[in-house]
Amino acid sequence: MEELLLPCLNKQLFGIECYGCGGQRSVILLLNGDFHGAFLMFPAIYPILILLGFVIFNLFYKFQKDYFIKITLILITAIVLAASYLTKIYYFFN
Repeated sequence: MEELLLPCLNKQLFGIECYGCGGQRSVILLLNGDFHGAFLMFPAIYPILILLGFVIFNLFYKFQKDYFIKITLILITAIVLAASYLTKIYYFFN
């Protein structure tokens, strides 16, 4: 299954991982039941899945404050993505 993964163009061209590197492998680890390994591979996998689940749920069920919840989930996902990417870059250069 790993031979079907798309290569990271950023890593191939510049030698530095992008903010999404590890996402595909993380999904494979989730499908195999390795939840801790999926988090270590790509920490933003769980906020992304929660956001995706809420957006799909909200397509069918509308309620008050759904916009606020979506914005909050987007911000949490962005913060986790940024923090994991900055950590990755810090260890890359040190």
